Amino acid sequence: MNIGNPELIHPARRTSLVQEYYFSRKLKQMEEMRRNGFPVINLGIGSPDLPPHPDVSEELSKVSANPGAHGYQSYNGILPLREAFSSWYSSFFNVELDPSGEILPLLGSKEGIMHVSMAFVNPGDEVLIPDPGYPAYESVTRMVGGSVRYYDLLEKNGWYPDLNLLEKQGLKKVKLMWVNYPHMPTGTKATRELFENLVAFARKHHILICNDNPYSFILNEEYLSILEVEGAREVALELNSLSKSHNMAGWRVGMIGGHREYIKSILQVKSNMDSGMFLGIQKAAVKALNADASWYKSLNSAYHDRRKIAFEILKELGCELDPRQAGLFLWARIPGTWSSSEDFADYLLRELNLFLTPGFIFGKNGNPYIRISLCSNKALLSTALERIMEANTNSMIGKTA
Repeated sequence: MNIGNPELIHPARRTSLVQEYYFSRKLKQMEEMRRNGFPVINLGIGSPDLPPHPDVSEELSKVSANPGAHGYQSYNGILPLREAFSSWYSSFFNVELDPSGEILPLLGSKEGIMHVSMAFVNPGDEVLIPDPGYPAYESVTRMVGGSVRYYDLLEKNGWYPDLNLLEKQGLKKVKLMWVNYPHMPTGTKATRELFENLVAFARKHHILICNDNPYSFILNEEYLSILEVEGAREVALELNSLSKSHNMAGWRVGMIGGHREYIKSILQVKSNMDSGMFLGIQKAAVKALNADASWYKSLNSAYHDRRKIAFEILKELGCELDPRQAGLFLWARIPGTWSSSEDFADYLLRELNLFLTPGFIFGKNGNPYIRISLCSNKALLSTALERIMEANTNSMIGKTA
C-alpha cells in the first residue's frame, strides 16, 4: 500500500481489505453541504431519535452518583443484566437461556460480529454472507482471514436463502453462516419454517449459524428467535441489541445467546479486547429490558405514523415496495428509468438536498433498491415529501442522470 510518505510506518495489509464505511463518507459530504448553506435532510441512517424509557436515564443518573460505581466491571456483565436478558427472551421469544453461561452482554451487537468471527473463523474458512446484507459481516470476515462467500437473497424468493442451491454448490469449507431476520435492509420477517430449515441445514452440514436479531420489536409483533427451534443450541447463536428496540444506539448494549461452550469461546476473545461495561449502563439496561409491552406499543405507534409519510415519499419518487415490511426502514425498488441506486441517491442529494440510502451498499442484489429510515420526526419527513412533490410538479423526478 502506498501511503504517500515513505517515512511513515505502513499500516497492516488487512486495512487494504476494507474501505471507510459508506455512511462515514456520506456524513462528511452532508456536513460540508450544510456548511455551504444547503438544507440537507438525512433519511438514510437508522439512529433512533426518540429517547429510551424514562426509568433508563433515571437509573443511569442514580448509579453514576455512587462513587463506587466507576471501576472496572466483569467481562461477562453483572448477573442482574444477564438475568434481565434471560427474562426478556423467555417472555417475548419463548426461549430459556441460563444467565450463568448461555448469555454474554456485549458493547453493542456490532462488537459481537467481530467476536464471533474471531472465535470461530480460521484463515481460509468460508463464511456465508447474505446479499443484500449488513456490510459488517463481509468486512469483519475479511479482517479475520476468512473467505467471503455470498448467498443470494432475491425478491422473487421472498428474500429467503435458497438452501437447496447452496447444497448443490458444495459446503465443505463453510464454517459460519450469517443470517439476519427480521432482515435489514429488506424488512423481511422470519418464519418458524425458515428457522427450522436453517437449523436442519446447519446440523446436516456442520455449520454454525448466527442470527443477528436487533429489529424484532420495530413494527412487528411476531417475535421469533432461531434458538426456539429444537436442536438449535448445537448449531446456532443469536445476537440482539437494545439499540433499535429501546432507543439506546449510543449506549452500546447488546448480547449474544447460545450454547455455553460457544459463549465460553466468545468470552475468551472478548476478555482480551475490553474491560467490561460501565455499571451505570448495565443497570440502566436492566430497567430497559424490564419495560412492559406498553412501551413497545407506544414506540411503534410513533413509527406507524412515520411510516405512512415514508410510504408517500417512496410513492412520489416512483418507487415500488412491499407493505408487509418490519423494522426501522422501508425498502423499495427504484424507478425503472434508473439503473443505479447510487446514481439515484446522488441525484436526490444533489437536486433535492435529500439523502436516502442506495441499496448497492448492501450487495449486488441491492442495487435496484433504495432504503429510507424512520428515525426522523413527522415534520422532517413531511418537509422531505413536500420537496419531492414540488420537484414532481417541475418534472424533475424520474429523469436519468
